Amino acid sequence: MTDNSEHSEHSGYSEQDVQREVSALQEKSATAARLFDIRRIIGGLFVIYGVIVTIAGLTDDQAAIDKAEGVNINLWTGLGMLLLGIFFLVWLKLRPTAPAPPRVEGEGGE
Repeated sequence: MTDNSEHSEHSGYSEQDVQREVSALQEKSATAARLFDIRRIIGGLFVIYGVIVTIAGLTDDQAAIDKAEGVNINLWTGLGMLLLGIFFLVWLKLRPTAPAPPRVEGEGGE
């Protein structure tokens, strides 16, 4: 029996084809991890809800403010949510998810 390290006996794929496929999947996985980073999701939701609650606070009537003992709770909560959402998005921008390590040709355990 001859030693043919380039082709698998069962699959018919070369080792290089398998390495290319694995590398492509790793790159897609890294891209998906950056896209669905939890900081992006949390920051985006807090900004959206913060805008909504802040607008509700700006449009509150005096009866709603009196009900909260003189504090415009919607306005302050909305501003707090906006600040938290912006914090998460700035954090994502300043400290992005690390990219996948570069692929080195020849790896694969020959």
